[in-house]
Amino acid sequence: MADRATAGATGVPAGEHAALELLEHGTLEVEGRLVDASNATLYCRVRGGGAEAACVYKPVAGERPLWDFPAGTLAGREVAAYAVSRSAGWNIVPPTVMRDGPFGPGMCQLWIEPDPGVDLLALARRTDHGGLRDMAVFDAVVNNADRKIGHLLPVPDGHLYGCDHGVCFAEDYKLRTVLWQWRGKTLPRRSVEVLRRLQAELAEGWLADELARWLSTGELGATRIRVDKLLKHRVHPYPPEDWPAVPWPPV
Repeated sequence: MADRATAGATGVPAGEHAALELLEHGTLEVEGRLVDASNATLYCRVRGGGAEAACVYKPVAGERPLWDFPAGTLAGREVAAYAVSRSAGWNIVPPTVMRDGPFGPGMCQLWIEPDPGVDLLALARRTDHGGLRDMAVFDAVVNNADRKIGHLLPVPDGHLYGCDHGVCFAEDYKLRTVLWQWRGKTLPRRSVEVLRRLQAELAEGWLADELARWLSTGELGATRIRVDKLLKHRVHPYPPEDWPAVPWPPV
């Protein structure tokens, strides 16, 4: 992995703390907008302490109202998803913070430049990719309602990141993903071990305190229940019966 003090070949600096410090306290300069995104998503350069990196800034003011998520909460859900990924050791979500920016408070996340040589359509169908399977478990924990193929970010060193976690943590079961290839399959031992750690952290630990900053009491309780159920049954979940199982468009 490259040095987290500067943008490396993968676009991911090495050293979580340095990346978070830069994202939270660096000077944010907007360089463009990702026009395909449904909410205001700005491509930026963040600089501070002699370091700089590319990042994504999603101001709360630019969030499109949704019928099934409270207004103004999507940026916080992205930060909460990073907290779960970090606590579990999955490192699926790039370093993410909440900060003030040119258009007010918003989510700021390290930009990941994916490996252009990876066929994302083929990757999304694989059953032998450990990082992809970890992502499927992560999505079940956070109740991701929008895991599209375009949200997969494989980097040249083989690691797999994911982005766009603003519609996660609903109380109702809303899992909507392109990663259903393990539905009903027994969870790997490594996943069970991670879920046990999450269960403890959600009961009384740093993760519980962090999620309480961004989620409602009911949403935090539902997250605990999802982890408990995954540990009880030890299988990947099945698609919901009363909710579209695959996002549209899937890419």
